[in-house]
Amino acid sequence: MQTTGSAAGEIAAFSHRIIDNVDRVIVGKRDVTELLLVALLCEGHVLLEDVPGVGKTTMARAVARSIGGEFKRIQFTPDLLPSDISGLSYFNQKHGEFLFRPGPVFTNVLLADEINRATPRTQSALLEAMEERTVTIEGDTMVLPRPFLVLATENPVELEGTFPLPEAQLDRFLLRIAIGYPDADQEDEMLVRLQHQHPLGSLDPVVTPDDLLAASEGVRAVHVEPDLRRYLAGLTRATREHEAIELGVSPRGTLALFRATQALAAVRGREYATPDDTKLVAAAVLNHRILLSPEARLRGRNVPGILNEIVESLSAPVERV
Repeated sequence: MQTTGSAAGEIAAFSHRIIDNVDRVIVGKRDVTELLLVALLCEGHVLLEDVPGVGKTTMARAVARSIGGEFKRIQFTPDLLPSDISGLSYFNQKHGEFLFRPGPVFTNVLLADEINRATPRTQSALLEAMEERTVTIEGDTMVLPRPFLVLATENPVELEGTFPLPEAQLDRFLLRIAIGYPDADQEDEMLVRLQHQHPLGSLDPVVTPDDLLAASEGVRAVHVEPDLRRYLAGLTRATREHEAIELGVSPRGTLALFRATQALAAVRGREYATPDDTKLVAAAVLNHRILLSPEARLRGRNVPGILNEIVESLSAPVERV
């Protein structure tokens, strides 16, 4: 089953409304916003990892405002408790019974700011929510609202007072993205825009959560040729067999690459995916799911370089005439 041309066009128009809206706040990072749209359309979570001051939190807030719905933010600190995320049951003396007070995880968009500053025990409180879209407290399982998206930020440079995210939690993020520094013209434009007021203050939603859910359903109909499906699965299998990699991409990562390939094709207005779609999302989908061997790290090798080697070594399928 393939999407119709009109459905593909509607998803592309939906995506560009959000990209244009975010572009009012974040200058010159449309490619990053496009990847965020890929995650939104897959109902996947995003880890924004970069140095301080490049706009990670601002971009997350701009995306959240653009899609409407309920937005909540948690500032992760070492003293944060799991109940501060999921909620807790307390005894109400007036009613003589235990009541549940929902935590900030009960929302549409959750901004987990500086997620690596919380202890592993607190970080693990997000695992069930991110994977199952549920929260279990004292034996009771509660379903989170849809859409439910975690936009987490992380500073990879400052290590003091931080706790690295375990591989199990990293695997729950669909994408890991770095925003990067602006160029000279973009930085000048940023100063012009922020001279009088921050544009985030006047940013309004341009779509609704229901629009997002409808677009997400449409993405699943994007056609992926069997040859392309085997190609992207071959990319992830190659990470498990590479001599420099101790832990390769899991089957969850293969599915994430498949969904992201479909979503990027939809964002660009096509009802079919291409090998270029897979190549463009591969780094963001796979880089945080790979653990290098100690020997490879000692030799100065890095995950982006090895991923590039793998992509270049595999022959991409060609269009059949």
